[in-house]
Amino acid sequence: MPKYPKKKLAQLLMQACIDHGIEQVVISPGSRNAPLTLGFVNHPGIKAYSIVDERCAAFFALGMAQQSRKPVALLCTSGSALLNYYPAIAEAYYSKIPLVVISADRPRHLIDIGDGQTIRQAGAFSNHISYETNLESEDGINDEVHMTQILSNNAIEIDKALQIATGSMGPVHINIPFDEPLYETVDHLYDFDSIRVREESGPVDSLLKEMPLPLSELEKFAAIWNGSERKMVLIGSNFPDELLQTQMEHLSKDPSVIILTETTSNVTHKNFIHKIDQLIFPLDNEGFEELKPEILLTFGGMIVSKKIKQFLRKFRPKEHWHVDSHGAMDTYLSLTHHFGISAQLFFSQFFFLTENRKSSYQKQWLLLKEDRHIKHEKFVENAVYSDLKVLDKVLSSLPQNTRLQLSNSSIIRYAQLFNIDPSIKVFCNRGASGIDGSTSTALGAALLQKGQTVLITGDISFLYDSNALWNSYIPDDFRIIIINNSGGGIFRFIPGPKSSDALDFFETPHNLDASALCTMYDFEYHTAENEKELEFQLKDFYAASGKPALLEIFTPRESNDQILGAYFKGLK
Repeated sequence: MPKYPKKKLAQLLMQACIDHGIEQVVISPGSRNAPLTLGFVNHPGIKAYSIVDERCAAFFALGMAQQSRKPVALLCTSGSALLNYYPAIAEAYYSKIPLVVISADRPRHLIDIGDGQTIRQAGAFSNHISYETNLESEDGINDEVHMTQILSNNAIEIDKALQIATGSMGPVHINIPFDEPLYETVDHLYDFDSIRVREESGPVDSLLKEMPLPLSELEKFAAIWNGSERKMVLIGSNFPDELLQTQMEHLSKDPSVIILTETTSNVTHKNFIHKIDQLIFPLDNEGFEELKPEILLTFGGMIVSKKIKQFLRKFRPKEHWHVDSHGAMDTYLSLTHHFGISAQLFFSQFFFLTENRKSSYQKQWLLLKEDRHIKHEKFVENAVYSDLKVLDKVLSSLPQNTRLQLSNSSIIRYAQLFNIDPSIKVFCNRGASGIDGSTSTALGAALLQKGQTVLITGDISFLYDSNALWNSYIPDDFRIIIINNSGGGIFRFIPGPKSSDALDFFETPHNLDASALCTMYDFEYHTAENEKELEFQLKDFYAASGKPALLEIFTPRESNDQILGAYFKGLK
């Protein structure tokens, strides 16, 4: 018979999570969170996962939520454990990924009196959270009326937090106080029907259901659109969506429209510009002026390309419209309107009001695209062994329908220079763009994805998140490819560090490899140090082998930047 926590507040929160469709909970061990650990582990409606390192746990949950598009709960004990969640919470906040962060705490009268493992947890994430609540303690309350009132107040706060997590697609924080004893159990679930008031057509529906924009509002923007000969659509990171793909293909039939995408946009077409830096890097001011749009329409998450940001901030469009149901950032310092609905709904309405416009704008971009492609192919074919050559070989070796996870820094930027098979869906933590949780995120994503997940990562990013492999839920077909250039190679590319007398403090050179970690965590370990070895290793690397595998590719640290510099010069 299941054992549920005796504490009513723990059961109240647990049952609310289930009622709001939360099915996955990632738990890090501790004592203060014991009541909820007992509840989640024993409830048949919850699948619980145990991840010791809280930072890894949070990114693991983020990867799960990234793929399911549904809230995943995190549970930790009191004290500094909670603070280790912060990098993933910041990523979830900016990437609009739903996480429900549950932290066990001591009651208020035990805060700041010298108890161990106790900090001020309330409001810990106030700058990067969609909603936060600090629940009232039930401990020490013997009056039934008072107890009912406390539980009722807490129920309102819990339901509000969970509704926001589901509706706003962002992280929420529920801080829940427990006093000892912490391990008492009962063999039944409490009935909270008289305490929790849930309206079927209440706040949840209003958050989740999108309303079309008034026709009168769209008509004035359609008139501006139809009168323009130079329109740019720039798509940031985006979850794969068949409707959006179809809509963008339709939009590309307009010769006055050019669509720019990145690998993480997950939409593709022969008439899209999907290698932005490759095309615009060689341009001078005259070239930028010729390609400057009159209207910039953006949607999706963060943009990787620094060059496109610089271009559009300097050569500003007359109109910048952003489409997003959750908010808008003025990334290009020219925002004139925010359409507060999803891109899919926006285009479903907008297309009925627009018409194709005769223009050479798209053709200008596509002619440049073809020129850059020819030069790219010639350079890469003749390139010596380097990061650039390795990424070309690795990306072209990926099996169809792979779910590709990319780490930040150099890897995501290199990936923007190459064609990737359209069947491959690409993900990267571009909300906060940190290197700290790429492996953990990929593992969480792999758990809920259909098909094989491959992570391509740099050496620093991998080593930084090496505790990610301390995980009992790694699929046998999970694959990691490390591009090991013996340090933070990106600091040789960007202006400044290389010409300073402190390059080692930026690049952090090392002679480490992943062999011992693979032995410890039972991964197959493969290496390549030249092009011939790389081609040999890639032949069977993705095939079933009964255990996860890692391929570490060593590249020349001191020449990678020179080869990349020559590549961009060769595009002119």
